[in-house]
Amino acid sequence: MITPKFTAEQVAETMRLVRDSAHIVVFTHMSPDGDAMGSSLGISHWIRTVYPGKDVTVVVPNAYPEFFRWMPGAADVVQHDTDKDRAEQIVAAADLIICTDFGEAKRVGFMAPLLEAATCPKIMIDHHLNPSGFAQVAMSRPEASSASELVLRLLLQAGECERIGLDTATCLYTGMMTDTGSFSYNSNDPELYELVGELLRRGVDKDACYDRVFNIWSLDRMRLMGYCLLRKLQVMADGKTALIYLTRKELYRFNFSSGDAEGLVNLPLQMANIRYSCFMREDKDKVKISFRSQGDRPVNEYAHAVFHGGGHANAAGGEFYGPVTEAVKLFVNTYADYFRA
Repeated sequence: MITPKFTAEQVAETMRLVRDSAHIVVFTHMSPDGDAMGSSLGISHWIRTVYPGKDVTVVVPNAYPEFFRWMPGAADVVQHDTDKDRAEQIVAAADLIICTDFGEAKRVGFMAPLLEAATCPKIMIDHHLNPSGFAQVAMSRPEASSASELVLRLLLQAGECERIGLDTATCLYTGMMTDTGSFSYNSNDPELYELVGELLRRGVDKDACYDRVFNIWSLDRMRLMGYCLLRKLQVMADGKTALIYLTRKELYRFNFSSGDAEGLVNLPLQMANIRYSCFMREDKDKVKISFRSQGDRPVNEYAHAVFHGGGHANAAGGEFYGPVTEAVKLFVNTYADYFRA
């Protein structure tokens, strides 16, 4: 028996809005990861299965990694930064917007004004802390492993078990797999594996999903990883915290492309005694920061307080507007106030 996560009113209103809408847009956050793509594509596939005549479009703010382009429906995703006019026309025509894997409008970056200006109803399905009130139906459960898990729970609670097809299941499984590091963190809830079983019964090939996401690295990416471990890995004075940071010049040296930094933040946690890991990557106008931890050692509170971010207890992120060297200084001066042994 899967424990209900949403009220009966939330489920009924979500199903009613989907049923009564003709033009549905599914939004997800900037720099979409596996859960963002999995949850948005998963719910869009379900809508098309149940209501074949509906116009359903997934719109993302910017590029997502190449290793998610195999996912069913990915070829039809509209990317705002490269197809601005089309994306804005689609949003303007929407009579329902579904937002997955983010709880604040600012998480869609430069698309935030577009989202906020839309007058149609909005549904939010998310698992991050501190959601804002931009959606009429807000389903936020920070204890969940992923937004993809919550989409699946929503469909099961709505009695839609038999209408979850293979494409929906594959996308949701990929989101759950990637947002838990292949079920290595944020994944202690026994019900999570019951949910995985539901997806496998629909024909999901979990080994193929893993292969397509994790066993596709380029030579440049492998060399970047080696460079990080040899030249950039630092262990802080506490002996429990590790830091890796990369400048734009270093990224250019290794022909960096979207997704090449995936998983680098996890590498230090394979060392004995390392309990916290921080990875910083200098972007064009900001520094993107990822945090990971082990056990009962939250990093999301630190990410929110110091780097204006958030996330899960063991996997969070943030941003810094300035040189990466300044972000490093801020981290070095503050981590000990939040990270405990």
